[in-house]
Amino acid sequence: MTLWVLGINHQTAPVSLRERVAFDAAALPAALSSLQALPEVSEAAVLSTCNRTELYAFAEDGNALSRWMAAHAEGLDAYLYRHSDAAAVRHLFRVATGLDSMVLGEPQILGQVKEAWVAAREHGALGTRLDRLFQQTFAVAKRARTDTRVGANPVSVASTAVRLAQNAFARLDESTVLLIGAGETIELAARHLSEGKVRRLLIANRTLSHAQELASRHGGFALPLGEIDRHLAEADVVFSATASREPILTRAQVATALSQRRHKPMLLFDLAVPRDIESGVASLDDAYLYTVDDLERAVEDNRRGRREAADAAEAIIELQVARYIENLHASMRQEPLKRLRAHGDLARDEVLAKARQQLANGREPQEVLDFLAHTLTNRLLHPPTAALREAALSGDAELARAADRLFPAQAPYTHTKKDDDADPAP
Repeated sequence: MTLWVLGINHQTAPVSLRERVAFDAAALPAALSSLQALPEVSEAAVLSTCNRTELYAFAEDGNALSRWMAAHAEGLDAYLYRHSDAAAVRHLFRVATGLDSMVLGEPQILGQVKEAWVAAREHGALGTRLDRLFQQTFAVAKRARTDTRVGANPVSVASTAVRLAQNAFARLDESTVLLIGAGETIELAARHLSEGKVRRLLIANRTLSHAQELASRHGGFALPLGEIDRHLAEADVVFSATASREPILTRAQVATALSQRRHKPMLLFDLAVPRDIESGVASLDDAYLYTVDDLERAVEDNRRGRREAADAAEAIIELQVARYIENLHASMRQEPLKRLRAHGDLARDEVLAKARQQLANGREPQEVLDFLAHTLTNRLLHPPTAALREAALSGDAELARAADRLFPAQAPYTHTKKDDDADPAP
């Protein structure tokens, strides 16, 4: 089995394509189930955020994974990146550390990686190897963020959007801001807006109680999603980040609001994937629409400023990748020994149980000992004997040489106390 990573992100694919392969919490179980059904796949996890959708799997065939991804959107294959083994490990470490994010060092991605790991484990898609990889990923990300300044003063997409609104559009203390959604991105935006002394904060969500909780923490006013049309015209700035599969704001809704505002400009940030705001809104006079892709340019300065810290984090990751691969190969080398030990243990337990049954039935102890020794010897030696016989018939000299190394010609075996004290475990 090979470790594979396949995916698309903000660097390789536009938001119009990313939103077609975004798996929200409701869609994730079905995606994991269909992955588990592939005969080539033994373990899998799916990471889906506004900036990326990635598949991590131990599989015999990477092409099967490519076909699975491509089936979710026509033309996706041209945008996919593929990594295997050490490159796959390196990619996951970089993602979790924030080195592959739109905002270098942003902290949200580590939590999202953990959520992907939990989901895969809860749905039975995670095996021992992939679970161990994710566990080490969390340790590497923590060390990189602790030992370097890559995570110092973290900047999120939400904070970048708030700063852009404040610096290039309107004074927050003179503005009404409408937040749509109640997830982590909106929570971050609300926090930054509150710190910026926004004049009025409206928070709309499908579940009103969630909006009320957020409003109580940041001094806002909560309203149900169905009342957006009544309040949209009041908003100078709109932030939207929901998990909706359909647009929350249409071009017609925004056009009506702009008319009510007498065409006073409105700034809108669509921070969701799939998108919450119809792209046609951008064509309206007095409407200024930014998506997560547009924010890529706004965060470039941040990325340059963190490059030195990122280089130090990259060095930590390279060291940890080498250690992980070394441990993985060592574990794989132990597999034949583990199978041999399991075969011996099973044969011993089965034959011993039969011997005890014979004693219980009154058979002579000497006869039982002879049965145990003869049967156990046959059970233990039958597989290697059959393999060596087949090798001799097929001319497989390599197996014969291996047998010579395992069982070199020597004097008859003499049992010693050292054999009793030896640790039988691999």
